[in-house]
Amino acid sequence: MVIAVDRGRYTCLVETGRTAVTVTAMRARELGRRAVAVGDNVELVGDTTGAPDSLARIVRIGDRRSVLRRSADDTDLAERVLVANADQLVIVTALADPVPRTGFIDRCLVAAYTGDLDPVLVLTKSDIADPTELLAAYADLDLTVLVTGRGDGRTLLGLDTVAEELTGLMSVLVGHSGVGKSTLVNALVPDADRATGSVTGVGKGRHTSTSAVALRLPGGGWVIDTPGVRSFGLAHVTADDLLQTFDDLLPATVDCPPNCDHSGPEGDGLGTGCALDGWVAGGHATPGRLASFRRLLASRNSAD
Repeated sequence: MVIAVDRGRYTCLVETGRTAVTVTAMRARELGRRAVAVGDNVELVGDTTGAPDSLARIVRIGDRRSVLRRSADDTDLAERVLVANADQLVIVTALADPVPRTGFIDRCLVAAYTGDLDPVLVLTKSDIADPTELLAAYADLDLTVLVTGRGDGRTLLGLDTVAEELTGLMSVLVGHSGVGKSTLVNALVPDADRATGSVTGVGKGRHTSTSAVALRLPGGGWVIDTPGVRSFGLAHVTADDLLQTFDDLLPATVDCPPNCDHSGPEGDGLGTGCALDGWVAGGHATPGRLASFRRLLASRNSAD
């Protein structure tokens, strides 16, 4: 498995029985333009001993069961795969200082839903702000929400619940500067700084602006830190892509006009009307679910 990427060099974990070594590799030419991402299961040839200054080659990338991807911006349709094969996207958001950015949360949710990852929202700094209002904004989504804060002695309350949610899974953490993501990573993986610093041959112990690094959790599973991810370009996501993840709304689309963008009763631009509104009026789904879908849909074109 690829656990770190930096400037054309890949740190891969090679496990044989009870032993594991990290191997530095480069991408073989026969892979063409296909990118290698953290979390990819790959086949290596060459020197796989992990010895200093050794170098292997990645000759095959396994099938991906999920992807966290983004376009460069909202005018660029080219997709950049950031992480492969993760189970969860953990969106870390402060309740205050800095104030919650719901646009960023919504765009992360779109990236999770359309990439086959389960979203988890972790709210930090509950000791200085009430989470009630933000929780209400996401009540109509099937979304796991965990709340953390500082207690007496600056201990991190709620850490055990977060650790339990992540144990045994591969989880990607995203969040803006100052929200407490690094604090959370260091609390979950006590030797995170040492583990990051020991990634030999890939960045020489530092994160580049867009790198992701996989860290093993003490209780099993992985946390993938994404220090350079501050936004998600979603130009590659269509309305139908997102609607596929709303099982309660999807059946209505058989009655939508051709090329309906599902944004509202006049969604097709021809006055025919989107069938989702009638579907909800008929009691097949709740108004809150439709409103949440359309809010996430609109977030594709908003700033983070």
